Amino acid sequence: MAGDLLRVEGLHTYYGRAHILADLALEAGRGEVVVLLGRNGAGKSTTMKSVIGLVPAAKGTVTFEDKRIDRMPSYRVARLGLGYVPEDRRIFTDLTVMENLEVGRQPSREGAPTWTPDRLFELFPNLGRMKDRPGGRMSGGEQQMLTIARTLMGNPRLILLDEPSEGLAPVIVEQMANTILQLKAEGLTVLLSEQNLHFSQMVADRAYIIEKGRIRYQGTMAELEADAAVREQYLSV
Repeated sequence: MAGDLLRVEGLHTYYGRAHILADLALEAGRGEVVVLLGRNGAGKSTTMKSVIGLVPAAKGTVTFEDKRIDRMPSYRVARLGLGYVPEDRRIFTDLTVMENLEVGRQPSREGAPTWTPDRLFELFPNLGRMKDRPGGRMSGGEQQMLTIARTLMGNPRLILLDEPSEGLAPVIVEQMANTILQLKAEGLTVLLSEQNLHFSQMVADRAYIIEKGRIRYQGTMAELEADAAVREQYLSV
């Protein structure tokens, strides 16, 4: 696809002898929200970790802004402008909201929105009301917002969100959807992994479905919504 910011081709990833991802390919264009859908254990989180470099790919290529990143350590990938929000919300529980944000600060970069604490507090008003609160004294939804805000302090061009709606109350899920749409409006590219089809329908332009480490389907969200057979085969519990 022309204008791809991220391209993954022929990716194979192992945990020990277990072959987790097999010949996986996906793309994310500039300013696009792309969702990787699949049941629990399908390989969504491994895909995210392989893209960012936390799990080494055995074979295949990952290209970000026309630069090969599949052999780079994850800290160098992050410095190129690729942000990652893991599903387990790794905030610093002893640090305040402001201190957590400072940990993520990187210089502004061309082609990416520039974020400051004040701008992030407009995006996440809840965080603005608890600037001095330690991360360990926040709810799960607030911690999820803080994790995203800290990642945005790195001024990424693309952000990977691993299961952003998991375990959140419905009202927080709606706030999370609005946040992703605002990030898209800023020109940010978003690749998220999800089990929640309804949440994905609120935010995503295109979808890939992964099962047993292989991409089984790709199309627009409208195409997926119109294909009940695919949803039943790969996404029903």
